[in-house]
Amino acid sequence: MSESKRQQKFSRLLQKELSEIFQRDIPHLFKNTMVTVTDVRVSPDLSVAKAFLSFMLAPNQQQLLDVVNERKAEVRNMLGRRIRKEVRHVPELVFFLNESADYAAHMDRVISSLDIPPAPDEEE
Repeated sequence: MSESKRQQKFSRLLQKELSEIFQRDIPHLFKNTMVTVTDVRVSPDLSVAKAFLSFMLAPNQQQLLDVVNERKAEVRNMLGRRIRKEVRHVPELVFFLNESADYAAHMDRVISSLDIPPAPDEEE
């Protein structure tokens, strides 16, 4: 099911604002790790936002995701202050790891390890 224009617009707003919060307001939580909000998906009633995060240069991504989840109320509060003039209610935030880069690297390793013989020359 595809998102409505309203959901898409709201998702982009949340992605932008959450990115700025992670980059500018609370970067101290992540030490030398860069946090990227790769995608945000909102429910049709805009009450729940699923944010997918990617942590670059992180030795333990799950540990950083746990830190974000521990500070979820603080992040939501900061988000509310940033978007209060544009929305009535700040959505409930749910954070997930974006594992697409890890999956792509895994598939690259699998494909590289395959022993595929060269195609035979075709005779005309």
